[in-house]
Amino acid sequence: MTQRRITRNAPKAHTFIPTPDDLRVSEAIAKAEARTSGEIVAVVASESDSYLYASFLWAALIALAAVWPLIYFTWVSVQWIYVFQLLVFVALSWGLAQRPLRYRLVPKAVLAERAHARAVEQFLGQNLHTTAGRTGVLIFVSVAERHAEILADAGIHQKVPEGTWQTIVDEMTAAIGKGHTTDGFVAAVEQVGNHLAKHFPPGSAPVNALSNHLIVLN
Repeated sequence: MTQRRITRNAPKAHTFIPTPDDLRVSEAIAKAEARTSGEIVAVVASESDSYLYASFLWAALIALAAVWPLIYFTWVSVQWIYVFQLLVFVALSWGLAQRPLRYRLVPKAVLAERAHARAVEQFLGQNLHTTAGRTGVLIFVSVAERHAEILADAGIHQKVPEGTWQTIVDEMTAAIGKGHTTDGFVAAVEQVGNHLAKHFPPGSAPVNALSNHLIVLN
């Protein structure tokens, strides 16, 4: 497994790779799997968590701090201070909940952790762990977190040199950062397919057991 943050402002999953371009990714997967008994699944998620709690938490903290000057330096009644505090909380809760601001309220380590957890969830949910020979590979991007990673099952992971997945992810995210999202995805699929074909040629296990199309989670 390897992962990396995408260094660009990320749109929703359904616009991350436009509908006409998602066919290119699907075709690349089908072409790669024709040369191997392994399985490749590509998933793009809009987000791995809503993080709404972050906007409420920050709104509450700011609302609590905002009333202290009124308490210590004015003669405003407690009732009006409470009303002011409530208005501050409501306004900030709404404002901070807007995309992409609320994602910026969450530490990068938490974003990466949630995105990785979603990737593992998809690896299991797409049945990549059930492939014969443990040859399933997931290419996963979570748009809101600007996060990409590759998860490979034990059968292929132990045959691939250390750092290989990282290199593929680095090249994919570099392409995405330049605005060449579909090209980056297709290249990643092709490279993963090359490694699968090298170690697991056609005929060594049932072929094409899983879906070839790009999976988009909005």
